[in-house]
Amino acid sequence: MIRPPKSPHRPRIRRRGTSFLPAILAAVAMAAAPAEASAHALGGVMGGFGSGFGHPLAGFDHFLAMLAVGLWGAQMGGRSVWALPATFPLIMCVGGFAGMLGLFPDDLIRLAIAVSLLVLGGVIAARWVAPEWAALVIVAFFAIFHGYPHGQLTLRATDPAAFTVGFVVSTGLIHILGIGIGFALGRLYRGYVVRALGGMIAASGVYYLLV
Repeated sequence: MIRPPKSPHRPRIRRRGTSFLPAILAAVAMAAAPAEASAHALGGVMGGFGSGFGHPLAGFDHFLAMLAVGLWGAQMGGRSVWALPATFPLIMCVGGFAGMLGLFPDDLIRLAIAVSLLVLGGVIAARWVAPEWAALVIVAFFAIFHGYPHGQLTLRATDPAAFTVGFVVSTGLIHILGIGIGFALGRLYRGYVVRALGGMIAASGVYYLLV
């Protein structure tokens, strides 16, 4: 029996995660790109749950910071996978209360939000496995400033309680998205894909510092 000759070409093996990698990179690039819309610049009367849910999605600065928290948690692994995303929305509520009281000037809030993107994106790009307490302090600190504008908008909401629940749920889902991306791409090219995403988030922080 004559066996057919072996093909000189080896079968191409597609690495897991590469099929949707371009779409993820494009989505983060679009979010990191300069945009006129900013979540803390929304005006007018807010509604209820729907307005609260859409608020973190309407501003790329908020969205990228929340995505970065999930990415960093997945990158660090261990308890940080759930500890960081659980801490952020809880402390956001504290920041929201501060926003209702108007404790900080708006310029400080904008500056802190921009710095949060620079720091959170930077630690991901550097692949810094921080001590758990340090990571929680960093996440909690910036969560205050991301929650502050939500508190300001809550005062204009027709249903403040539903508005608050909406932005907390939306925040949690963005964290889960970040964790999912982190796990899906974490081992791809020895983690450099996730680190590149962190670099893009950090770059967006530089942009928001300059505008």
